[in-house]
Amino acid sequence: MRLVFGISGASGMALARMALECYSAIHGLEIHLIISPAAKNVMAEEMGLEPSSLSRYAAATYEPDDFGAPMASGSWPCAGMIVCPCSMASLGAIANGCGTNLLHRAADVMLKERRPLVLSCRETPLNLVHLRNMLAAAEAGAIMAPFIPAFYCGDGSMQGAMRQFCGRMLDLLRIPHNLCERWRDAATKTHVV
Repeated sequence: MRLVFGISGASGMALARMALECYSAIHGLEIHLIISPAAKNVMAEEMGLEPSSLSRYAAATYEPDDFGAPMASGSWPCAGMIVCPCSMASLGAIANGCGTNLLHRAADVMLKERRPLVLSCRETPLNLVHLRNMLAAAEAGAIMAPFIPAFYCGDGSMQGAMRQFCGRMLDLLRIPHNLCERWRDAATKTHVV
């Protein structure tokens, strides 16, 4: 099963790294990674990382100007795409169909092929343009999933909250995993993992 994972230039590189670490350990899940130019800058600022440090989690990594990459075509099958973090600039490009790089094009392909596209937008506070772009993306079929920690997850740490969120993003693509604790099962009143 193939998953396209895009990283754009918003704050939240620790979340992107955790997602890639977790996803790369899932048997049968093949990650295809796109890192935008702005993401490379934020990665260096926030974590002192080079893009190659994340490429090791992927089956393949693509340059943002590689419009010949497989995910630029709807004929290439995959389970869907996650953009985490998703900057407001990438959100605007995706929502309005005016992309300028492979990350935007791959997201556009997901929408036109009716495949799941999860956008983990990272910005606060949100202005009216951001909200309108979120609405436009959602109307086009994207799933808006900003990182909002679940306080019911196990250990109450930021690492635990990020891991829980990584699992929830896979849930949205219906990819099986054991990354997160489930809320109480209604019939048994016990936690389901």
